[in-house]
Amino acid sequence: MIDDTRLLFAMMKHEFGQNTMSRQPNISEESFDSWIRGFAERAGSSGIDKSVFHSSLDRVAPNPSVVSADRNQPETVVAAGDYLRRAMPPDRIARGAEFGTVLGEELSGIERKYGVERWIILAIWGVESDFGTNTGDYPVVEALATLACDGRRRDLAERELLDALRILENREVRKDEMLGSWAGAMGHTQFMPSSFLAFAVDHDGDGRRDIWNPSNPLDALASTANYLAQSGWKQGSPWGIEVGLPDDFDFRLADLRITKPASAWREQGITAADPAVGARLRGQCKAAVFLPAGATGPAFLVSRNFTVLRKYNASGIYALAVGLFGDRIAGEGAIRAEWPADVRPLSMKDVTTLQEKLRDLGFDPGKIDGLAGPDTHAAVRSFQEKAGLAPDGHVSNVIFEHLG
Repeated sequence: MIDDTRLLFAMMKHEFGQNTMSRQPNISEESFDSWIRGFAERAGSSGIDKSVFHSSLDRVAPNPSVVSADRNQPETVVAAGDYLRRAMPPDRIARGAEFGTVLGEELSGIERKYGVERWIILAIWGVESDFGTNTGDYPVVEALATLACDGRRRDLAERELLDALRILENREVRKDEMLGSWAGAMGHTQFMPSSFLAFAVDHDGDGRRDIWNPSNPLDALASTANYLAQSGWKQGSPWGIEVGLPDDFDFRLADLRITKPASAWREQGITAADPAVGARLRGQCKAAVFLPAGATGPAFLVSRNFTVLRKYNASGIYALAVGLFGDRIAGEGAIRAEWPADVRPLSMKDVTTLQEKLRDLGFDPGKIDGLAGPDTHAAVRSFQEKAGLAPDGHVSNVIFEHLG
């Protein structure tokens, strides 16, 4: 789930992000003890019962593999096409369709109650934990304490840890059962503690909001539907469709902040890649052009529901994966365009270098932080216009090489 809190841990799926790194940074016992003492005061001020605090944290030690994973998130340099292939291989698509049948009655009830299509719920379940087979085995309290002590994003990690302690205080789960990813995301659909408190539901009526149960995913699936519903999901509206762009398309318009009625995009020559699904984005349905691999890759018109998926996880590639995965589970075919083999994302180090180069050339990329936010994309677009390139604003090896 991603709000501004889970943005801290965006794109941390287990199959990419839980590998033990060759270098294991260490947190000293002295620094961890010092952080514990300070955090104990902050937890007390937040209303956490002392007995809960001590029973949860007295025997916790920092986990160096958590720090390693946080500093070495390999998904940040995986190309869009590669990420999608890894997120929804054929066998996973087949299992998603099978779960759609096996859990058909239960999913119908969730659809009726929350107004979120089953295919999207199944797709999130599949992407997040491979349908419950990889929910993570890190003790959540230990992982969040390690991240908080390491200090790179202490405030966010501490807030999540406080919420984890509240979950334990409420006796929603035992500490030994509260397992998840290195980032603290938990259960079948990887809720952060704050998301659990806000959106988890007891769907099966057993008195517990149990998103961890390996043999019963219904609370987790209903909780995911509740999250999307409360985030503005509109039932019956597509997340988006693949489209073809006209030869004279103005790539300055390929910006998720620029939305127009689908009819307006059609008037500009944008057509559905598959005419059979073109009518899904009706005339007044607001949509934006999304180019996940830049001007030479596949193009999509994405709607309000795509924005809702980005509230669950802020990455546009993640939202695209869920949308396409859901379509495939529902029986639709693969996209038609090919992913460009020569377009690759940049590491944080290279994004930092890119930002510095743009700044030195007079294009303001915003904060020099290795994160390609809106200001960096705008600076890239401005450089591309001046250099006579397609101004798609895409941050990749292509623009990096043009900058020299």
